Amino acid sequence: MELELRLIFKAIGFFSLIAIGVPSNVIILAIFTHIRITEKKLLPSNTVLTMLALVNLLVIFSKGFPQAIHSIGIRNILNDIECKFISFTYRICRGMTICVTCFLSCNQCIILAPPTKTWLYLKQKVSNNIEWILVLLWCINGAIYPSCFLHVRAIANYTTSKYTLHLEFCNHDFMTFDTYVANGVAIALRDFFFVGTMTLASCYIVFMLHRHRKQVQGIRSSDKNNGKTMEYKASRAVVLLVTIYVALFGIDSSIWIYTLTVSRVSPVISDARVFFGTLYAALSPIVILKTNKKLKTVLPCNTKKGLLQSTDSSTNDTSE
Repeated sequence: MELELRLIFKAIGFFSLIAIGVPSNVIILAIFTHIRITEKKLLPSNTVLTMLALVNLLVIFSKGFPQAIHSIGIRNILNDIECKFISFTYRICRGMTICVTCFLSCNQCIILAPPTKTWLYLKQKVSNNIEWILVLLWCINGAIYPSCFLHVRAIANYTTSKYTLHLEFCNHDFMTFDTYVANGVAIALRDFFFVGTMTLASCYIVFMLHRHRKQVQGIRSSDKNNGKTMEYKASRAVVLLVTIYVALFGIDSSIWIYTLTVSRVSPVISDARVFFGTLYAALSPIVILKTNKKLKTVLPCNTKKGLLQSTDSSTNDTSE
């Protein structure tokens, strides 16, 4: 009974994550891709958001779907090659969510920085090389996970070492203690570096937002101030994304630390850690859809709302 209850909650959690995460990330990808093709350009921040939606989608496909399928009783459907591919895809895309969110906060930090010569130079360089920076992030994460191609195998009747991660459909056998530790250290260094950087950048953004709020109190906005206000609204969205990620990362890390203190980890604890580690892929696109100005002007529901408001205004003008 306890086992069935755990699988029921697991199925509800991961199928909900899929139902929310897949369409919302697809919408973001489709709209920004359409804008890029039709308008021949995309704002640097929107380019980064497009990449975030892509890696979110890949995280859901490579981790959310296997977890959901496992929860309804489907077992051992992958071969060795498929296991290697899915494991590598999930790990590199999970790393990219950290790096892209960090890059998004740092880019917004540069936008809000005072217009000194150094900051203006950095702003120009970053905005002109967004694609190359994203490629570099892909390369960094790809270099961390060669073990996926060497040590991941489908679950079968064979002997594994004690340095093995037992996943739903695959085993990741590091073979030796040195390989196991080296892999863990590389991932930990990357995670804490980028999470620490995005936290510092967000703290600076919050400071700038607070200073901006004090400056505009009691002042009527001009056109220039309205443009500046849009930047600060975008900054609030970035801070919210970082806050969500840091909170989920904290929960994930806390569960991981707890697992190190016990001899046998409950499956419920393992499922919870995987769920919270994947949840950002479903929550972040909701924040993006609700806060991004470009997306809000393109989405049909917002367009319809705008038309209704225009019609009401015209009716009022006529009646007057």
